[in-house]
Amino acid sequence: MSDIENVDEVPVDHPKSAPDDRASAGPFDESEANPVRPYVDLGGLKVLPREGLHVRLEVEEGTKRVVAIGLDYANSTLQVQPFAAPRNSGLWHEIRSQIAEQIARQGGTTTVREGAFGPEVLAQIPVAAAEGQAGHQRLARFIGVDGPRWFLRGVIAGEAAVDPTAAAKIEDLFRSIVVVRGSTPMPPRDLIPLRMPSTSAGAPTT
Repeated sequence: MSDIENVDEVPVDHPKSAPDDRASAGPFDESEANPVRPYVDLGGLKVLPREGLHVRLEVEEGTKRVVAIGLDYANSTLQVQPFAAPRNSGLWHEIRSQIAEQIARQGGTTTVREGAFGPEVLAQIPVAAAEGQAGHQRLARFIGVDGPRWFLRGVIAGEAAVDPTAAAKIEDLFRSIVVVRGSTPMPPRDLIPLRMPSTSAGAPTT
């Protein structure tokens, strides 16, 4: 999913949902990031390279638009997407309920719990089985942080969905991300443009 579903009802101003130390510990706005750190520049996001991290670009088939960044690390995956957001209100409270509705339509289940970044959605998502095999469910954690004029969503799968040690590594990775909102006017919920990194970027891509 690229742009977040727009809701037809009159919008409700929800408070921002973010850790109290977000501005100092991340995820960061471009204005808060350390300018000398060797980030991989992906347009709307910057990622700090680290040993064992692989960066994947998720591309929409028809438009060839980069719609998400996949980060493979600590036997886990973290998919991240930055969205434009209002200056003074947050998106995460409303988007959590949309995620739960979408997963329920797929036959899955969700639980909202308090996580490292505030409320998060723990989801069990049905996975289609090959013919003759029993189906199973995939566990995923949906996390979100409201920043200044942006919202950063993450989906965690693999060991970090169940193992605290792997989870801490992926949460630290999410904290290190920088969102580059830019000054271009954008409707709330629109995906902030992402792009391929330059060939001199410091992390492998696949």
